[in-house]
Amino acid sequence: MAKTSKRYRALLEKVPAQAVGLQQAVEVVKGFGTTKFDQAVEVHMKLGIDPAQADQIVRGSLVLPHGIGKTQRVVVFAKGPLAAAAQEAGAEEVGQEDLAKKIAGGWLDFDVCIATPDMMGIVGPLGRFLGPRNLMPSPRAGTVTMDVAKTVREYKAGKVEFRNDKGGNVHAVVGKVSFTPEQLRENVQAFLDYVISLKPMAVKASFVRSVTLAATMSPGVKVSA
Repeated sequence: MAKTSKRYRALLEKVPAQAVGLQQAVEVVKGFGTTKFDQAVEVHMKLGIDPAQADQIVRGSLVLPHGIGKTQRVVVFAKGPLAAAAQEAGAEEVGQEDLAKKIAGGWLDFDVCIATPDMMGIVGPLGRFLGPRNLMPSPRAGTVTMDVAKTVREYKAGKVEFRNDKGGNVHAVVGKVSFTPEQLRENVQAFLDYVISLKPMAVKASFVRSVTLAATMSPGVKVSA
């Protein structure tokens, strides 16, 4: 069993025994900002879905009201005017076969991968590199698009992408501990509202089973529905 630090054990004593309202949960998590670095704040949702069923997959992306406190590194597969537009929008790397070769060689120093539909023939074989890191462009997530400039700007502004895992959980970064309580509350609420709006028609029982708010090196705080 992994040992917990003295700091972590001390923080555990401050975690409410029961689920609390979002505002209180945010204030508790902000009180955990005792590290030398600005911890990311994450929301974790346990959903009442069957991940094995294709019609119960929960996946999407949205731009949070206050970003995530991090400038995301974006690469784009595009050509011609769309490639130029992606570069102008701030993409770190834009290319075609050359970019594919670089990624196949092991380069994965980016957070988001965007592609135009005509580039998917080049991007498809990269699935074994991009897939395990959730970097594979997808129409459903909005990362396979002709409007590459807009998409690049959205991710630069703090757009988050998510997909349920095999346990039926959804996770996302929603800011930093240094954010104001109001900024964190609004970001978390926007994320919760959006996920709830994606409830699959096939799910008849309770959709959101639990919500937990946590910082990178801190215990989680349960949030009441």
